[in-house]
Amino acid sequence: MATLAVTGHIDLTDATTALVRGALRHVITQHRDDELTGVSCIAAGADSLFAEAVLEAGGRLIVVIPSRDYREAKVKPAHADTFDRLCLAAHETLVMPHETANRAAYEAANAVLLERADRLVAVWDGAPPSGKGGGTADVVVAAREMGIPVDVVWPEGARRGGEAARCQWGRPA
Repeated sequence: MATLAVTGHIDLTDATTALVRGALRHVITQHRDDELTGVSCIAAGADSLFAEAVLEAGGRLIVVIPSRDYREAKVKPAHADTFDRLCLAAHETLVMPHETANRAAYEAANAVLLERADRLVAVWDGAPPSGKGGGTADVVVAAREMGIPVDVVWPEGARRGGEAARCQWGRPA
């Protein structure tokens, strides 16, 4: 049974979204078996693209929601339909025991991703951790420290959006 978790940037450009979608399908196909499971927080961008690719491959989706107020507080209207559809498609949904979406909630959600993972798929541009904690690079570092193999997905030509868009769950990615 292959259990893949995901971490990644939310601020992908439109052109990068198409590149990443194809690259994720390729990575998932390489690790697919009869019991493929994907673990995702289904945030906009990489997390949701990964979740969709897992479902398209016939895998089971486990959704980890950082806090009880996450849907109302952090899911933007443009992502709400996708978020809701992925929640409904999930085989299992875990809501972290945090009332409010904050750094502690995001770090707890990331810890669950890594606890469940045989491998981590990181849609990551390779930038180092910001020092604030909980971002994509932090999850990659933690996975490597735990001995979890990391598949970095950053296709040639991939780009992130503008500085204002560079946040995940309301904080810098």
